[in-house]
Amino acid sequence: MSHDDQQWIDLRSDTVTLPGEAMRAAMAAAPVGDDVYGDDPTVNRLQSVTAEMFGYEAGLFAPSGTQSNLIALLLHCARGDEYLVGQEAHTYKYEGGGAAVLGSIQPQPIANQPDGSIALADIEAYIKPDDMHFARSRLLALENTIGGRVLSAEYMAAATSLAHARGLATHLDGARVCNAAVKQGISLRDAAKGFDSISVCLSKGLGAPVGSVLCGPREFINEGKRWRKMLGGGMRQAGLLAAAGLYALEHNVQRLADDHANAAELSRGLAAIPQLKVATPQTNIFYVEVPPAAVDALRATLLRERIRATVGQHTRLVTHLNVSDRDVARIISVFTAFFQDWRPSA
Repeated sequence: MSHDDQQWIDLRSDTVTLPGEAMRAAMAAAPVGDDVYGDDPTVNRLQSVTAEMFGYEAGLFAPSGTQSNLIALLLHCARGDEYLVGQEAHTYKYEGGGAAVLGSIQPQPIANQPDGSIALADIEAYIKPDDMHFARSRLLALENTIGGRVLSAEYMAAATSLAHARGLATHLDGARVCNAAVKQGISLRDAAKGFDSISVCLSKGLGAPVGSVLCGPREFINEGKRWRKMLGGGMRQAGLLAAAGLYALEHNVQRLADDHANAAELSRGLAAIPQLKVATPQTNIFYVEVPPAAVDALRATLLRERIRATVGQHTRLVTHLNVSDRDVARIISVFTAFFQDWRPSA
């Protein structure tokens, strides 16, 4: 194979996954209807299957995890309420401030611990007293995995029990909850246990092109349809997309273990390079500290070798279903050759 024919390897995120032939066939064959009227049989099946898998009464298909998380926040909190959330959490840091901008919901960000958790004492301390001077604390929102780190079932049980005891609802941003479940060897229901609602993303490691499912009590989900419509998420013949999500849930959950294994192998190979400081991955995401003087040259080298990565001093690498073990070997080889030749300028 010539260099020009070499396939690109994309390590920027597991959102870059491409639907395979079997998934595309399922999409093409999907029966459809108008989902705003509730008439799309494939969307209805996706919603019920996801809710059943995670242990909830009902589900709501949304175009993105950002929207499904926002719908949950709008349902749990009213104008002038607040939600407690980690500083690193996607709902706080990477979703455009939607809860504040569109819902008049105040976030109360709390420092994440090195393991990704929020200390229980911090959760307790940041719950506001019932006083007109304060926003009303209504919700604890957690994320699993967070930055590739797994929050244990034991921690989740303690955090959600604390929240409920103090009168707060609980929501889980489950963008990579299947990764967390597979890593821990627990069921999807156990991974969601203790949360009043969960957003399950289908378009990351599970490999669907689009979509997330918000799960919760039936009345909660019925009210969520109004918010989804208001936010522009009322799609019509969405069964074409829902079929990909169904295929992903039916075929691509347990195979996430392959992504975890590839991340572990990649991290071991890169850790053998003296100039790099490499974190040990828990799932499919890990970080590499690159010497600042090497960043630009490394980025250019990777692009020449058809490897896409968000290269910086603090580089995040993500494995997924379109990164094979052969790809891992090639990535290690390219990094190794680069740092054998690279010398910091005087």
